[in-house]
Amino acid sequence: MTHRPQLTRLGLFDARVPRYTSYPTAPHFGSTVAEADFTTWVGEIPENSEISLYVHVPFCRRLCWFCACRTQGTTSDEPVITYVQTLKAELDLLRAHLPRGISLSRLHWGGGTPTLLSAPLIRDLADAIFTVAPLAPDGEFSVEIDPNEVDDARLDALAASGMNRASIGVQDFDPLIQKTIGREQSYALTRDIAERIRARGITSLNADILYGLPHQTGPRIADSVQKLLTLSPDRVALYGYAHVPWMSRRQQMIPSDTMPTPQERLSLFETARQLFLWDGYDEIGIDHFAKPTDGLAKAAKAGTLRRNFQGYTDDTSPVLIGLGASSISRFPQGFAQNVSATAAYTKAVRAGHFPTHRGHRFAGEDTLRARIIEALMCDFRVSRAELLRDFDTTPDRIETLFRAAGETFGDMVMITPEAFIIPEKAKPLTRMIARAFDAYDQTKALHSAAV
Repeated sequence: MTHRPQLTRLGLFDARVPRYTSYPTAPHFGSTVAEADFTTWVGEIPENSEISLYVHVPFCRRLCWFCACRTQGTTSDEPVITYVQTLKAELDLLRAHLPRGISLSRLHWGGGTPTLLSAPLIRDLADAIFTVAPLAPDGEFSVEIDPNEVDDARLDALAASGMNRASIGVQDFDPLIQKTIGREQSYALTRDIAERIRARGITSLNADILYGLPHQTGPRIADSVQKLLTLSPDRVALYGYAHVPWMSRRQQMIPSDTMPTPQERLSLFETARQLFLWDGYDEIGIDHFAKPTDGLAKAAKAGTLRRNFQGYTDDTSPVLIGLGASSISRFPQGFAQNVSATAAYTKAVRAGHFPTHRGHRFAGEDTLRARIIEALMCDFRVSRAELLRDFDTTPDRIETLFRAAGETFGDMVMITPEAFIIPEKAKPLTRMIARAFDAYDQTKALHSAAV
């Protein structure tokens, strides 16, 4: 990395910035969006259109210390059974308001641990979903799979229900790192589950791996990446571990003095990145990699890559409906988030109400700025012509926005008559450059490290 002095000067190694899986980001959601807004927005979805659906399962058998997601541990199946019944009730509410002819371009089960569901519960939930809206002919049904919490019966149920993409969390294969983060999962087990998934005709496999973990070094992350490559995943998310013990109490189990420095984090990312590139993967956005044959790589080449709460996606549906506690829905009109506490979520749904708790209604330049940020995060480039075509703005306003960011980052960005561009040398700054187009106060939100 030959530009480290400039990256240091611009504050990369000290900054904390949003991941920009939405704009505005979730900390800026408020109570002005309620159930009535969600109901109206659902009713305004065009008939016979395709939408995306996300289902959140917040339960885990064990709580990994590194994880900052909204999850809760359970050793019993009873809370899970009750929760699935509530999800089905929420689906009934949705069906009553959803326009005719809706199908699913994407269906994703996340968590938590969706594979905590028993085989009968998997089939029951999938049947309930597809009763509300079938999977489109070219639709994807993906599920996050914990190799420690899945068996043949559950894999059979998922395959029979239509799952055609599986996502495996790896994090790191090093035993010391796994023990330190509370996620022990052997390479042999992970390889076995990948083989059993593919044996059921599921050819699309995603994997998540983390850099910036405690005790992580260049040789250790290189070993983990090389082991992951033997599984031949179709796409990989190389996420930076967000150590936020002030937000996630379980992360206090991880000794802070074992964490790599920000400069070391960048080196860890570069080591992993080079291995993926050398193995023939295409680089997607700031932290994903995909085989050239994968839909993500094709979308990146075509300029149709998008970003949502699960990271990068090739799904271009303007509507994403989130089911379950804490899930977030996205509409052309704004965002709506369900109440986070499982008990409050269950109470609302069982009373016949959508559990909308907060959100954000787009106003002013929200959608313009959102598209600029998404384009930077996906393509490292924002087209003036696209903004003028798709938004109610002027050339002068676009120039003002571009110049303001340019003044901050100097020769680390390029402003041409056609576009605002982040060159190769400045890609580590992408989230910081995106923040320059963010009109909301970032001082009140505790975000993750910029690298």
